[in-house]
Amino acid sequence: MNDRDPTRVGEITVLLDRIATGDKSAAEQILPLVYEELRKLAAAKMAREPTGLTLQATALVHEAWLRLGADHQPSWHNRAQFFAAAAEAMRRILIESARRRHRLRHGGQYEKISADETPLEIASPVEDDELIAVHDAVDALARHDARKAQLVKYRYFAGLEFSEIAEIMQLSERTAKRDWEYARAWLFKEIRAAQK
Repeated sequence: MNDRDPTRVGEITVLLDRIATGDKSAAEQILPLVYEELRKLAAAKMAREPTGLTLQATALVHEAWLRLGADHQPSWHNRAQFFAAAAEAMRRILIESARRRHRLRHGGQYEKISADETPLEIASPVEDDELIAVHDAVDALARHDARKAQLVKYRYFAGLEFSEIAEIMQLSERTAKRDWEYARAWLFKEIRAAQK
């Protein structure tokens, strides 16, 4: 997300400011400007997902856009906060999808589907289990230290730079990096303990 056009970044910021003041037309204008960055973010998230998923990056962008409010966007403080919220929405969609596949593999939530109409391939249980384990560990970290859990969401799930995270969270960049190192170690320990 480093190759941002400064003009486009400025336009996005202006539109987010207009949305905050209640300008309904600004919400309609923002999607074309942010779509490509959201698509890149979705593609990065989908690259971590198991192969054979029916959910595509475009569908993930559209679902996240709907969850963010579509044309009725809330007030965003800045573009980094908007993209962090979009990344969080995408993360939740992927977790819901992984949990749904996990239930299906274990006999729950039987659904009648036509094999001719659906290119569904059940992904390896290990991959979904790992995604769920990371999600659960971040939730556990949030109970332990909410700030560090939020930082993980911004960095790991949204792919934001430390400078952007520092701006959003009103921290120094050095503190953001130090919190990231702590959180990574904590999550590793939590996931290993949960697997025993």
